[in-house]
Amino acid sequence: MEITTKQRAALKSIAQKLQPAFQIGKGGVNDAQVSQIDDYLRVHEIVKINILDNSMLTAREAAEDIAERIDAIVVQTIGAKAVLFKRNEKEPVIKL
Repeated sequence: MEITTKQRAALKSIAQKLQPAFQIGKGGVNDAQVSQIDDYLRVHEIVKINILDNSMLTAREAAEDIAERIDAIVVQTIGAKAVLFKRNEKEPVIKL
């Protein structure tokens, strides 16, 4: 699934108001976290993730790894934060 520039801008606007719901630490990205993030995205469609300083991954690397595993889209990464989006086809929450 691809999103347009305008859709990405709308998602960034929504994400700006969000607090990080998950943290990636020194253990990196594990299957349990990926599963929890996928469940969260089914309900909310957008999530902000904080990558801690002691993580061996950059925000971009962590976001791309998670997005690839759950078929989500990396909306943006800024500093140590990443925003992911995954459309809920049955019950969309965010109108794009």
